[in-house]
Amino acid sequence: MSRRVHFMNWSRTTALSVAAIVCLTMAGDACAELIPTPNFSDHDIPSTRVVEAPSVVWNAVDVGVLLVALSLASYFALVVRSRKYLLWLSVASLLWFGFWRRGCVCPIGATQNVTLATFDGTYVVPISVVAFFVLPLIFTVFFGRTFCASVCPLGAVQELVSVRNVRVPRWLDQALSVIPYVYLGLAVTLAATGTAFVICRYDPFVGFFRLSGNASMMIYGGSLLVVGFFVGRPYCRYLCPYGALLRLTSRVSQWHLRIPPTACIQCRLCEDACPYGAIEEPTESPSVEQLQRERKRLVVLLFMTPFIVGLFAWAATGWRGTLAGWHFDIRLAEALKQEDLGLATEPNTATEAFRGSRRSPEQLYEAAATHRDRFAIAASLLGAYIGLVLWGKVILLTLRRGRQEYTPNKSHCVSCGRCFQHCPVELVRIGLIDNVEQMTHETHEVAT
Repeated sequence: MSRRVHFMNWSRTTALSVAAIVCLTMAGDACAELIPTPNFSDHDIPSTRVVEAPSVVWNAVDVGVLLVALSLASYFALVVRSRKYLLWLSVASLLWFGFWRRGCVCPIGATQNVTLATFDGTYVVPISVVAFFVLPLIFTVFFGRTFCASVCPLGAVQELVSVRNVRVPRWLDQALSVIPYVYLGLAVTLAATGTAFVICRYDPFVGFFRLSGNASMMIYGGSLLVVGFFVGRPYCRYLCPYGALLRLTSRVSQWHLRIPPTACIQCRLCEDACPYGAIEEPTESPSVEQLQRERKRLVVLLFMTPFIVGLFAWAATGWRGTLAGWHFDIRLAEALKQEDLGLATEPNTATEAFRGSRRSPEQLYEAAATHRDRFAIAASLLGAYIGLVLWGKVILLTLRRGRQEYTPNKSHCVSCGRCFQHCPVELVRIGLIDNVEQMTHETHEVAT
């Protein structure tokens, strides 16, 4: 069965599933309207002014637009193989999810909502937020990181300014690529403990999308765009925590973007085409002796894994004070204690508001102690996770695989399609040149 037929069958199944999600979203959000305010008397009940929440219709529309955009991005990247269509879709996604919907809801920030709902039974996450978190992951399992290609507004704005790229040294690229996993672990830890949503707080581009923001964040986002002019997608590659999840799921993608539409002729013309360092060169298959040595090395590294993870978990217990300092109740309890001991030199609006509430200091201190105990466990788990990430990176770097052609690295490739225009086999397919020899000959003349 052809790739086009596979894609169409899978798209129909996904469309039916997401239609059910949309219906549940509208039904769940509309339940509150079924219970009217009781009329006890003719007294006018005062209304409280609150920030207007997104309507049920807009939530459903956003999920529908996300599904359509993911389907188009996968179709353009894998079937049509059109860099031009992917760019136009990037512009449309930037305008809709970025400027029109003002960067919210986004799958990157939804990671925190899903985490908090998992660890806190009292927190209810909207079905639309769950859909935004899950749908890109599902598409990535089947088609690779097509969400990054032209659906994510953060990736789109970086793709549009990435015009004069320099190649990051491989050793530096490998080292920096660990940061998103660490960031993901920190964000999940703080969200699970109900401390903070750091991904949303430090979103570099939401200030541009909303045409507002504090100076420091605007400078931060502007700096990333300036860097992105020379280094392709710096936030996506070296900071995005959701990108870390997409890298893991993309490794097992069933259908993934290929550089040539058929067999690679190893012309080397695509070698420097990718600004993201995602194209891997052909390598010789290791000999039997090399395979034996690598297997022994792998066994030793795997045997050491529990000790490395345990060491990081033990070392991370010292982080619990720093992590706990992010929690509002713990900070408030410390400030209140400083004032009661006469050590505070300046008034604190938070403590003044607390003293005017019905909550007693004893209740606050008890809650702060409970949170501190949780952070002792959370810090150890975060340390174990970071140790696993770092040691896993070491293990992956020691493995060597034989490749017969130029291949996109599944975890790093964002399916942008830049490599298409450099492949003579692709240019023959779309009719821009008559044969492969024509392009390779012209390229050789330019080089000489």
